[in-house]
Amino acid sequence: VSTTDNRLIRRIVRDARTRGYSPQETIRRWESVRRGEKHNIFPFQENADVIFNSALVYELATLKTQAEPLLRQVPVGTPEHIEVKRLLALLEWFLPLDAVVIPDNSLLREFIGGSILEDFRVWESLPNEDGSLF
Repeated sequence: VSTTDNRLIRRIVRDARTRGYSPQETIRRWESVRRGEKHNIFPFQENADVIFNSALVYELATLKTQAEPLLRQVPVGTPEHIEVKRLLALLEWFLPLDAVVIPDNSLLREFIGGSILEDFRVWESLPNEDGSLF
């Protein structure tokens, strides 16, 4: 599975949940996202101190349960439906995995929801000038 497909499926699920975007809108915007990656991320990744592969073995099996119903909303005959058919064919290779078994601190929760880290803010836990936390 290509990392690009993995990222697109993640984004379709997250955008629907957090931004209210339809899968059709997310697919329509995807080329712009890819241009941004090619311009702002990929040229500099070799200079990074650390590169972290965040893909999880069980990720697409879990995303499948949310992505498939979303993808099926895209009307047949639209330009985005060609991509939808390809993504649905890819997801056919995975058995669905219920999100209930995904730990609430898993990185995957950023996309499917239910993360205990959703409201985490680093700055709120920094000490005050007197050393106190609150």
